[in-house]
Amino acid sequence: MFLRVDKLQIELPAPKKQDPNAAAALQELLGGKYGEMSTLGNYLFQSFNFRSKSKLRPFYSLVAAITAEEIGHVELVSNGVAMLANGPDKPDGDAGDGGDISGAPYEAMKDVRLAGAFFSHAGGAVPVNSNAMSWNADMVTTTGNVIVDLLHNFHLECGARLHKLRVYETLSDPTGREICGYLLVRGSVHAHAYALALKKLTGVELEKFLPTPNIPLGKIPECQKYLESGSHRRLYTFSPSDYQELAGIWGGDGETVLPDDPPGELEVVEGAPDGGKIHNLTGVPSAFTPDYAPEEMFEIASKLYKRSR
Repeated sequence: MFLRVDKLQIELPAPKKQDPNAAAALQELLGGKYGEMSTLGNYLFQSFNFRSKSKLRPFYSLVAAITAEEIGHVELVSNGVAMLANGPDKPDGDAGDGGDISGAPYEAMKDVRLAGAFFSHAGGAVPVNSNAMSWNADMVTTTGNVIVDLLHNFHLECGARLHKLRVYETLSDPTGREICGYLLVRGSVHAHAYALALKKLTGVELEKFLPTPNIPLGKIPECQKYLESGSHRRLYTFSPSDYQELAGIWGGDGETVLPDDPPGELEVVEGAPDGGKIHNLTGVPSAFTPDYAPEEMFEIASKLYKRSR
């Protein structure tokens, strides 16, 4: 089963301006071939289908714990997409009825890259890539063969890091760049972990056979605080007590496999990161989000909230 915490894995800076095209670029990290929906889908079903769990517990625990983190990555990117598409909050923007809607207040939206993101989803995120092509189950690999699945996962993390770097290079807004910086660090952890697992199973020194990904995190400003805090050497269990066995693969000896990985002890952390608040997107009555003239809805919600206290 899964627990849910009402936080993002990190604190995201507010966007400087509304930028639907930047939101479209960020969609690649959600619904692209190497996006978070793909990493989640692969690890989720591999963990469900894992054979001989009790005998291969460290490898099962590794995939299961990373699965839980990937759910949070989907949440993080989705929030970033919505924040960029909507722009900075407007004080009392969710009050009233939005005024006169007959003068084409969203005329510019017809020319944005993913107009459907506004027309159908009010600027929200859905599992599509940067060109609105739907993510689909064909991107999930779960063979039942532990080595094949782990090798596929390593490839997936390497491809994901490459795509994150390319998206990062297209963005200037701090919201999108913060997401890319964090995910580049965490993707390094996951690629490193799968490489170590393969090394322990096969004895093959993967860093000599596949010297990739060669992405120097030390040169990316948004990665620095996560490197300084040790996030690049930390795997979370995302559970209060389970999946501790992954320490047999990831833990203690400062081992490195990937080029340009900053040094440090490998650490397994029980539970989840401290996280940061979820951005409170202001409603837009003229776009009927959450509704046109929503004061009655707010009043009902306020009464229900007081009753719950």
